[in-house]
Amino acid sequence: MKKASQIRQKVIIDYFEGSIEHITYYSPDTGYTVFKFVPENGESMTVIGSFPPLSPGEVLKIKGKWVMHPKYGQQFKVENYLPVLPASIKGIEKFLSSGLIKGIGPVLARRIIKKFGERTIDILSKNPDKLQKVEGVGRVKLKEIKKSWVEHQHIRELIIFLQGHNVSTNLATKIYRQYGEKSFSVLKTNPYQVCLDIWGVGFKTADKMALKLGMSPSSPERIKAYIRYLLEKDNEQGHVFSLQKDLEKSCREELEVEEEKIKEAIQELKRQKSVMAGKVDSETSIYFPFFYKAEEEVVRSIHRLSSLKCLTPDFDIDSAISDVEKELSLEFSSMQKRAIKECFDKKILVITGGPGTGKTTIIKAVVDIFHKWGREVLLAAPTGRAAKRLAEASQMEAKTIHRTLEFNPKLGTFRRGEKSPLIGDALIIDEFSMVDLPLMYYLLKAVPSSMRLILVGDKDQLPSVGPGNLLQDIIESQEVDVVRLDEIFRQEKDSLIVVNAHRINRGQSLVYPPRGEKEADFYFIRQENEQKVFNTIMSLCGWRIPKRFGLHPLSPEIQIISPMYRGLVGVDNLNLEMQKKFNRFQEGLKFGNREIRSHDKVMQLRNNYEKEVFNGDIGVVSHIDKQRYRVFVDFYGKSVVYEREEMDDLTLAYAVSVHKSQGSEYQTVVMPLLTQHYIMLQRNLFYTALTRAKKLSVIVGSYKALYIAIKNDKPVKRNCLVKEKLIKISQGKL
Repeated sequence: MKKASQIRQKVIIDYFEGSIEHITYYSPDTGYTVFKFVPENGESMTVIGSFPPLSPGEVLKIKGKWVMHPKYGQQFKVENYLPVLPASIKGIEKFLSSGLIKGIGPVLARRIIKKFGERTIDILSKNPDKLQKVEGVGRVKLKEIKKSWVEHQHIRELIIFLQGHNVSTNLATKIYRQYGEKSFSVLKTNPYQVCLDIWGVGFKTADKMALKLGMSPSSPERIKAYIRYLLEKDNEQGHVFSLQKDLEKSCREELEVEEEKIKEAIQELKRQKSVMAGKVDSETSIYFPFFYKAEEEVVRSIHRLSSLKCLTPDFDIDSAISDVEKELSLEFSSMQKRAIKECFDKKILVITGGPGTGKTTIIKAVVDIFHKWGREVLLAAPTGRAAKRLAEASQMEAKTIHRTLEFNPKLGTFRRGEKSPLIGDALIIDEFSMVDLPLMYYLLKAVPSSMRLILVGDKDQLPSVGPGNLLQDIIESQEVDVVRLDEIFRQEKDSLIVVNAHRINRGQSLVYPPRGEKEADFYFIRQENEQKVFNTIMSLCGWRIPKRFGLHPLSPEIQIISPMYRGLVGVDNLNLEMQKKFNRFQEGLKFGNREIRSHDKVMQLRNNYEKEVFNGDIGVVSHIDKQRYRVFVDFYGKSVVYEREEMDDLTLAYAVSVHKSQGSEYQTVVMPLLTQHYIMLQRNLFYTALTRAKKLSVIVGSYKALYIAIKNDKPVKRNCLVKEKLIKISQGKL
């Protein structure tokens, strides 16, 4: 084997065999890796290329060429490689000590080597049960080691196969995690299945892979996969269905296939019952079957509940309300009293109002009166944060809707439903604007005819992140009784956050604190220049706000909410800059172009029912395990561990989007607002961001952007027919 120094000046393809000395950089997103490599009888060299997760001590055969990096000098760029199991005792020990094989650390690796020596690899591959002869290896540990060893071998085989088709090592790893030994079969029959089954893999990634594996550009499977992808994208944007004409147009433009083949693909999807068709005026609507069923069933369930009579208390409600007023030392307005009374007269009721109108106080009063009546009340909210606030305000147990319905993460089903309904006399859902169509479907299935349903929320907030616009649709259908609260509670009248929230909804200009006022809860700092807005935000979050409230700049109570992801004051850049400036000295792990460090504020990006963390939950990194490439995150006092392959679920959360802030409350909110955010300058978006703050809200930006945001009261319409179908069913037309 040639020495590295002998071949550095050559540009021809060459190869080396040797072991990994040190991993300098690894990106789980792309597989791009930089590591120090020691060839047999050679000197250390820098190697770059796309690889699966590697560890020091691994032996590789690498093929490639030398390249010159302007900053880092000569590097060997790998084009192909083969993993080779280490042969020497030293190499085997280093390999096993790397943490790549779960269950084996440095101490156990030394014990195994001492017991089996050069036969270690053979024992692991052919007779792993003998490991139980080693101190510290019991049945549980053995099971973990065996599973990890088999996965290690299978992933390598799959990666080598996909390398020949220029498919990234990261995607290969995800494919194996999903399909295991069936991976090869799935890829050869229908590679587009990958984008249906693996979170984070979109059509474009699967399409690129499929075409490289030989799939025809005009294949029916390709067209059907793209249509499903378009439907999913529309669902992510909050739409329940898509119009067929829009799907056909996108297919023609993006896939460049004939219209006849597109229509055939849609018909085939209908025959396979992969999609369902409906009508919107003269247009054809296309749904995923679940969403079609959910929309129909939600409408029928709401209509059924609203038509039922309910038992009323055998005592005077007015007297009961007076008793609550004395207990709480307050006086309800006439509309608040009406809201409380309606909870005992209606089977289903909506209570809506902005901040400071007393929605939570009304819930407490209703709960107290139900208890006086001897009735059981269930309290629920869409998120853990909202449920926790509800429990604190009502002084009784409140759960997430998923926990209320007893979701089983292993089975992916709810225990509560038609056959096992909820037990209680009333169910109160707070923050109902966040409830999407699928969750409402499962909720209504579990509500028995004997139970009242009280929906409490702010209709002026952004609609749910998921499909549908339920609160708005139910209110506008006029098929359910609604109580609108518009009077600000006495103790909230001095809050400029509350006052301005209501002014925003009326399209009025904002009220500002007197010049020099240092204790106000709302400020607008005028800055027309994006760089100055950025500088002001960094100053506010790094010094001025922490000083006022006695907080650390990394405190979860200080939250930047930005209308956009891109740009100098977008979510992505603000997160990087906050981390760089205020958390630069902590140890971390790199994945992709991001790094997660100890003490970072992070957010969960999708629902994970097994871990009981949900899309939008914010936590703080409590510990980094570099050896096993794991991150421990503290969510509201609960520690959650993220393995290497789960890192895509996390993102930095010093800054978040307005949608991601829904249902949360922070002590302080800072928001940039500039005209370059034009597409996102909407009244309900601005209103939602402002009302996330409890003690201080600071807007930094231009008067023009502020004016646009307040005046633009035309939110994007969602494709959803709950309102229309509620009206039809009440007229006997559905």
